[in-house]
Amino acid sequence: MSALLNLAIWLPAGGAIIVALLPARAARWIAVVVSGIALLLALALALNYNPAIPAFASTNVPLVPQLGINYAVGLDGLSLPMFVLNALLVFLAVLISWNVEPRPRQYFALVLLLETAVAGVFSAVDFFLFFLFWELELAPMFLLIGVWGGARREYAAMKFILYTVAGSAFMLVGIFVLYFAAHTFNMQLLAQQRLAPELQALIWVLLFIGFAVKVPVFPFHTWLPDAHTEAPTAISVLLAGVLLKMGAYGILRANLTILPDASRQFALALGVLATINIVYGAFLAITQSDMKRVIANSSISHMGYVLLGASALTPIGIEGAVFQMFTHGTITGLLFMMVGLVYDRTHTRTIADLGGLAARMPKIAVLFLVAALASLGLPGLAGFIAEFLVFLGSLPVWGVPTILGVFTIVITAGYMLWLVERVFFGPERPEWAHVGDASPREVVTVAMLVAVIVLIGVFPSVLGNMITAGVGPIAALYHA
Repeated sequence: MSALLNLAIWLPAGGAIIVALLPARAARWIAVVVSGIALLLALALALNYNPAIPAFASTNVPLVPQLGINYAVGLDGLSLPMFVLNALLVFLAVLISWNVEPRPRQYFALVLLLETAVAGVFSAVDFFLFFLFWELELAPMFLLIGVWGGARREYAAMKFILYTVAGSAFMLVGIFVLYFAAHTFNMQLLAQQRLAPELQALIWVLLFIGFAVKVPVFPFHTWLPDAHTEAPTAISVLLAGVLLKMGAYGILRANLTILPDASRQFALALGVLATINIVYGAFLAITQSDMKRVIANSSISHMGYVLLGASALTPIGIEGAVFQMFTHGTITGLLFMMVGLVYDRTHTRTIADLGGLAARMPKIAVLFLVAALASLGLPGLAGFIAEFLVFLGSLPVWGVPTILGVFTIVITAGYMLWLVERVFFGPERPEWAHVGDASPREVVTVAMLVAVIVLIGVFPSVLGNMITAGVGPIAALYHA
């Protein structure tokens, strides 16, 4: 299994090199094949997952023995769902980028390099290696937004890089303070340490700032709407689907697992920030006039549910947080795909300029409605399961924040259904009489994501058993 894991991590990077060297006409096919094989490898790892092994499919090779830095990778029930999600969304992102111009070779090479970086973050067991993969992700995303983005792409890309680099600086300091206190970068060994409460608090804050920027947590959220608005459709899918999850994953993997005393100390603050994210992000979404900005601000709100579940420090709450990470990745990825399909045909994302499109693009309208219903937590779809677990786990601990989170679902339903109504229904507008519906390739691509959302919604145990095993050691720290 360790060979499969390493191949799944590094195959996309190898594919990126091949794509960059071969003619442009081959770039798309190579990217599809490489990302498809990487997805199959990730699914094989998931099917063979053994919860009895703390770091499943692990590899540990010394890199700098003098400093205790190792190439240490492995998976568990917390990281494996994110690993599979990354592989799935990159594969779909390649498919929906089929007609990307200009410079398709460079575009697909950067997407594949991004896949390796994110896969490394989710599989790293060595904290220094984790940081290296974390930083490797920045360059491809910066270029993908800055070169292939919209009219204000340079501004959005620069804002993204400045925020994330600033956050990474705090994280790096926290990692080094942790290393000098425990004399190891190994996350499994760090989780066995019990540092002084004051030191834990300092490290917790430093790490949290780095992760909070990526989530993003209020008030570090302002880079996200700009990045989403200017990024190409496929890059918005990856940004919302997996890059935001890196921050939430870091909080669960590092803050909650390695620093339990400080996590108890800051649990209330985390719960307050979660509530602000949930409510404030929802109200921001209502006010937007651009479809992408509606979805971007809804991501701020929905990632607040992850923080709420994590802040409760209960087994069900933490499990709900991980569920929400996975389901938000699929649902928001689907929403951005649907926005992209509408934009490809109308060349506008301004809601006021649209209307009556269901008559011209019924397939897109139906799939968009499914994505909206999943986002608002309709039972039978994946979002309901995740939010239900978060509320069930957080209510005994945070009564008022949980109630506010439940009522925010009504706001979510309002802006999502209002978005669908304004874009697709009402009288037909003559300027859109020429637009067409989704192509068979686009329908198949989107349908794969819909199938995952329905599967998890109807059979949550497909994901739940794995997540339960993964969060068990974390929950045991708080409920021994």
